[in-house]
Amino acid sequence: MVRRDRPDPALYLGRGKVEEIRGHLLRSGSGVVILDAALSPVQQRNLERELGVAVLDRTSLILDIFGQRAQSREGKLQVELARLQHLSTRLVRGWTHLERQRGGIGLRAGPGEKQIELDRRMIGQRVKQLRERLRTLDSQRRTQRRARRRRDAFCVSLVGYTNAGKSTLFNALTRSSTYCADQLFATLDTTSRRCFVAPDVAVVLSDTVGFIRDLPHALIDAFKATLDEAAQADLLVHVVDGSVASREAQMEAVDGVLREIGAADVPRCVVFNKIDLAERGAGVERGACGRIDSVWLSARSGDGLELLRGAIAQRAQEQTAEQTAQEQAARESQPASERSEPPAFIGTTP
Repeated sequence: MVRRDRPDPALYLGRGKVEEIRGHLLRSGSGVVILDAALSPVQQRNLERELGVAVLDRTSLILDIFGQRAQSREGKLQVELARLQHLSTRLVRGWTHLERQRGGIGLRAGPGEKQIELDRRMIGQRVKQLRERLRTLDSQRRTQRRARRRRDAFCVSLVGYTNAGKSTLFNALTRSSTYCADQLFATLDTTSRRCFVAPDVAVVLSDTVGFIRDLPHALIDAFKATLDEAAQADLLVHVVDGSVASREAQMEAVDGVLREIGAADVPRCVVFNKIDLAERGAGVERGACGRIDSVWLSARSGDGLELLRGAIAQRAQEQTAEQTAQEQAARESQPASERSEPPAFIGTTP
């Protein structure tokens, strides 16, 4: 922990703290330094020169974790796009023997282009290719979403802080076997499955990427298509780790990301997971009109899952009733001549 009035423009840390870290590196033999902060390109480069080892800031570490977790083609494309966007701000001279390429006939005309300019152009071309591929995948995702709408399926998305138990809850509700583990960002790819909550209620449940405090904007931009699944949902189930003391701060971080992706106004139901660790029983909390606003449960043991199914079914039935009322009001507001009525039988009297 470092306490300063403001970060140092050149090193982020003070000169004395940098000397202290160098001493720790010599004693431990470590080959990397990780800072829980966003460093500017100049600060990162200066720290690496001073310490003689690789320096990772918060954004670089999250990108590395995402790179290890990505499994699907879309996930790998999104991570590569985020990495290139982050790298484009940190280009330095990497090849001294190619520092400047001379152009023209006989290599005598003009200084040509620096290697950093060539690197920047290649990164720009690759970013353009990745965006085109992601747009194609996004189009396919929108087609799938329209198909679910035509089937009148109630779409629910699981959102929450990373490692809150979203994938475990997803498997418990859909009886699936998607990968879940006690680690950060175990799920990067959106997975959708049909979920039974009540008879005659069609529900499609989607598991989304976990959020984290100060999520890098490059990741939000790269994962826009994936996060759009939450913005287009009929209901967001906000999964919270109910066993940690920092759950309020985690909820605020999730709310911030939801506002940034345009999902702040989507109806929400809060699920406090891991009650087995919090030593609390399953239960619900209702709002002023009797609607279930939050559920306490354990996705691992299954305690309280039926309460969540009931809450989702209640929201789905409310939406169906509201849509029916709106359609009825629209029909009644039309002039009598425009209403679709069955044709009258015209015949001859015997």
